[in-house]
Formats: sequence, C-alpha cells, structure tokens
Amino acid sequence: MKSTYTLNYTQEFIARLNSLNHSGQPLWGKMNVAQMLAHCNVTFEMVYDDKHQKPNFLMRFILKSFVKKIVTNEVPYQKNSRTAPAFIIADEKVFDSEKNRLIAYINKTQELGEAYFDGKESLSFGKLNKTEWNNMFAKHLDHRLKQFGV
Repeated sequence: MKSTYTLNYTQEFIARLNSLNHSGQPLWGKMNVAQMLAHCNVTFEMVYDDKHQKPNFLMRFILKSFVKKIVTNEVPYQKNSRTAPAFIIADEKVFDSEKNRLIAYINKTQELGEAYFDGKESLSFGKLNKTEWNNMFAKHLDHRLKQFGV
C-alpha cells in the first residue's frame, strides 16, 4: 500500500487530484467530481476537525467488529460499495474549494507523519496503528480517484 506519510506518494496523490476537472464524469456511482472530493474530505475531517459526532456505543461496537477490517486492510474497495451515512454528500459542492481542502489535508497528514497516527483514536474504530490509518487514507483516495479515471 502506498504511504500517505511519504512525500513522493503524497505528491502522486496530489498530481492525480490536479488531473481532475470540474466536469469529470464518474466511471461508476452517483457523485459528481466535487461531491467525490467532499466525500474524501470527510475521512480527514474526522481526524482533524470537530465536525462529526462520535457513534454511540452500539454503533461503534458494530463498526469495530464488522467494518474496521474492511476499511483498514489492503484489499481494494469494490465498485458501488455501501457508503456510511456521514460520507454521503447529497448537496452541490464547489470543485476548487473541495480539491484545495483535500490537498491541504493530504499535506498535513504527510507532514505529521506516521508517529502521529500510531495509536491515534479513530472516531469510529477506536485506536488504530499507523498502518491501519495509512491503509484507510490511501485505499479510499485511490478508490475515489479511480472512480473518476485518474
């Protein structure tokens, strides 16, 4: 799995983002490109911003027991997989704003590095190690960029 903690892979993700344009069409799914960027931002908002509510005990137990492994392993996501409610973006978004926010989050993650994430608590899954955090970030970004052909 490519590492979101290393500069060369961070630059690769950013180059892929920069090859998107506001009129890009998805190869699958319902989101437009600006919504996809906002969708990707949710992962980072859950780390850096106090914008999303922590799931209740029962939901967190379910997420840790059944979803965590799928999200944090190295197996790529399947097309048209189910999306968690917090990640559903139904309203229109501004392409440039969402892209710039995502690039800033990717850069911040790389700058903080793997030590920052090793043992850091996830809003949904409890404590994750640096590899689980990286897999979650890199796998999701790769999946969504492939959705738009980049």
